[in-house]
Amino acid sequence: RVAPQPSLRGQSTPRLFGSSRASALRNRAPGAQAKRRALPQLRRRFASLALGPTMISAILLINRKGQIVIGRFYRDDVTRTQAETFLQQVIRSKETGTAPPVTLMETTSFLYTRHTNLYFVAVTRSNVNPALVFEYLFQKINILKAYLGDNFDEDKVMHNLTLIYELMDETMDFGYPQNCSIDVLRLYVNLGKLGMNLEDKDPSQLTSQITGAINWRQPNIRYRKNEVYIDILESVNLLMSTSGQVLRNDVAGKVMMKTQLSGMPECKFALNDKLTMDSDARANAGGRRAKVVEIDDCTFHRCVRLGKFDADRTITFIPPDGEFELMRYRVTDNINLPIKVIPAIQEEGRTRININLKVIAMFQSKLNATNVVLKVPVPPNTASTDIHVGAGRARFEPEQRAIVWRIKKFTGETESLLAAAVELMPSTREKAWSRPPIQVEFQVPMFCASGVYVKFLRVYDKSGYSAARWVRYITRAGQYQVRV
Repeated sequence: RVAPQPSLRGQSTPRLFGSSRASALRNRAPGAQAKRRALPQLRRRFASLALGPTMISAILLINRKGQIVIGRFYRDDVTRTQAETFLQQVIRSKETGTAPPVTLMETTSFLYTRHTNLYFVAVTRSNVNPALVFEYLFQKINILKAYLGDNFDEDKVMHNLTLIYELMDETMDFGYPQNCSIDVLRLYVNLGKLGMNLEDKDPSQLTSQITGAINWRQPNIRYRKNEVYIDILESVNLLMSTSGQVLRNDVAGKVMMKTQLSGMPECKFALNDKLTMDSDARANAGGRRAKVVEIDDCTFHRCVRLGKFDADRTITFIPPDGEFELMRYRVTDNINLPIKVIPAIQEEGRTRININLKVIAMFQSKLNATNVVLKVPVPPNTASTDIHVGAGRARFEPEQRAIVWRIKKFTGETESLLAAAVELMPSTREKAWSRPPIQVEFQVPMFCASGVYVKFLRVYDKSGYSAARWVRYITRAGQYQVRV
């Protein structure tokens, strides 16, 4: 809990208009009365800035009519009158669809988001971090979904006011976000459907769950067979010019885990990150050097000990039970493109276009790409098409203004061709065809475009059991486009 900021009462306020003699001279000048009237307002503004960054002053739930359904004021620097100004100018005037989600009115900021027919509004007079405020609002919505259902509305809120007030007090104190973990809140907020019988629970165990560092995993979990499933999911983004030059190429990946482990195990996980492999190479000088990948923009689940990662680049954590996202990452160098597209489009006058397309699978022959879809754009005045393909099926879909080529199974180190003759309707307008890019969709199991692979996963538990480990790699198309 953070103590309130000290008051500025009794402290000297710096002069805003220079020395007293200069002020006396200004009093004789035209407009001196207006400046004297503005002086208290400037002093109040200076005092509010001198307080430094604080946090949220109030959380409001507002319906579509602009009425406050429920509100909690954590500080006394915001009044209900200031909230009414926001309701009148934004909510009741139906400006939420066009106005930005952050609105500044005089010295008060309003940050809001919407769920069904309710607006969740955070009110503050400080220069807060908006990302933190919106993260708290989204977490608040997820908590209410867990207690009231995914599609809770104003009626459910009105029937559960006591529960919501209790959740507001537990998740925020004096404007500072506190505990937003649903697993911990359900242990001692027992008014909703997530409630449980606390009389059967050890009070010391309940205290450790509320105040302890590990609130994402329950103790005394037992499995007959201990297993860990790891999925490396990657999305390849590509933008290629008409000349074949790569304009954008990166991979956005994430590591999904599903754990079925007994007790409170500690896991150590590592990828073939460049820093990790370099440190191992220095330790084992003269050995064979494995492929390394430079991983950027890593974000982790809150169970990961960031201090250990900064020290030796190993990911150490006590995993939650079940499925969760361990980390996200991005790779921008040395990307292995799974599919290469070579287009050739030739316009014959104003009534005909010839399209030739070659697709090459750049991965190993023992692998197969599934659900391959290529959308080849055509002009909007297309009348008919004559299409021939070497594999799969292709047809003209007018609603997408494209020839859609679908291949269920595409074997590695093979290629396929598409040839299409497009007949166009005569048009009186001389507007040139914009030529949108070709869009590609695919999925390649057991292929990793970035070259990332799991170096090791170790499970330590005081009982000494051994866990089975399973790893799977899947590469999908993100924004995979080729200009024509």
